[in-house]
Amino acid sequence: MLKDAALLQLELLRAALDEGLILKDSSPYNVQWRGSDPVFIDVGSFEKLRESEPWVGYRQFCMLFLYPLMLQAYKGVPFQPWLRGSIDGISPRECRSVMSRLDLRRKGVFSHVFLHARLDQPGKETSRDVKRELRAAGFNTELIKANVRRLEKIVSGLEWRPEGSAWSAYEATKTYSDTDTDRKEAFVRAAASERDWNLVWDLGCNVGRFARIAAPHARNVVAVDGDHGVVELLYRSLKVEPAASILPLTLNLADPSPGLGWRGQERRPLEERGRPDLTLCLALLHHLVLSANIPIRDVIGWFADLGTHLVIEFPTKEDPMVKRLLARKREGLHSDYETDVFERWLSEAFTVERRETLPSGTRHLYFARPPH
Repeated sequence: MLKDAALLQLELLRAALDEGLILKDSSPYNVQWRGSDPVFIDVGSFEKLRESEPWVGYRQFCMLFLYPLMLQAYKGVPFQPWLRGSIDGISPRECRSVMSRLDLRRKGVFSHVFLHARLDQPGKETSRDVKRELRAAGFNTELIKANVRRLEKIVSGLEWRPEGSAWSAYEATKTYSDTDTDRKEAFVRAAASERDWNLVWDLGCNVGRFARIAAPHARNVVAVDGDHGVVELLYRSLKVEPAASILPLTLNLADPSPGLGWRGQERRPLEERGRPDLTLCLALLHHLVLSANIPIRDVIGWFADLGTHLVIEFPTKEDPMVKRLLARKREGLHSDYETDVFERWLSEAFTVERRETLPSGTRHLYFARPPH
């Protein structure tokens, strides 16, 4: 998604230069998504091109587009934690510190990382008239266009292949039967078709099986997973499907992205961007409770605060995955992880419309609505 947003930014910049304009900003936040289609929204970034002036958005493009993509493709370093910690992105010197001299042979590293880091001195005072020097040196629009073309080639060549993980191989390694899967799909389909929803969240979406079931009944579906690999696979598949309403996002629900910028308001947390009126929480609860050590009551309380309808799955202690998670724990921990305790807390916060036990007998499904 970041790569596609970068290429859209560069494409628009080339088109702007041909019309005597330039994009003064180069932020991924200026690109939003209609499903898997990137849409540029910041019309105010266009301004008249002034002769002999450089592309002022170049540094920002590197920090928020190029360096994150390079680190992921060249070094296998996830960029999400870095970007969620800094609204301005990764500085040239920070990117340089991760790159080795062997990386100089990689496309774009010498000119856009090493040289940029050497020339980039934030906060250093200078009396030089850079614009006058550029004008005297014959700097012109064609040099900006050449730089944009080079960046397009570099970004287009950056590839990342997700390594195998428990989640990216989930469809092949899931611990319950095809019969359970079929019944689960039917349950979700029945709940999703109850009405037309404005916004659906599919939390722990994996490769998007249930997001796709909900999509025909929703204006928008946000499909969230903490595994970058499965979100990457989902996005790539959505690009060739007519599922325009599904937006995939990488997010760790146990440690979500905070508010960023001045007073934490420039980039807001997930629940402040839009409240769902239907939430799917399938094959997720036991990971939040047993892996992240979040009390069941807190998880249910969060859903209740959202004011959402809820499809939630509770795997019992007899479930193979739950057994695997509990095997890592000290004896006696999570003594409240019981079906009757979960149902009591769920009933206190929601009105349970429907309950079903899957054929395996170790997983229960619930469709619940807010009490008001």
